[in-house]
Amino acid sequence: MAEPVSSIRNLGPAMDAACAKAGIGSAEALREIGADEAYRRLLLSGMRPHFIGYFVLVMGLQGRPWNDCTGSEKTALRVRFDAIKAEVAERVDGVPSGIERFLDEIGVGQKR
Repeated sequence: MAEPVSSIRNLGPAMDAACAKAGIGSAEALREIGADEAYRRLLLSGMRPHFIGYFVLVMGLQGRPWNDCTGSEKTALRVRFDAIKAEVAERVDGVPSGIERFLDEIGVGQKR
């Protein structure tokens, strides 16, 4: 039987549900695709981006406590997080994020 995503350190039932929605059905599948691809899939499935959630995932896959990430390592993870977030923003509906933001500002953007 496959291990649930929540069997990975730092991850709980909410991540089980989020990963299932993103098509990641087990801890093994999550380990296989890695943190960056998993986070990309989570965002594409509708999860809102949150830096702490990203680095908790990274730390968990490394078997480390979530708060073990500091200094230059955390800065490097922030760069990776921002790149994933930007990539997903460009892919969603094919609308560049700058245009969507402008349309929202003038009141004709997509309703959320």
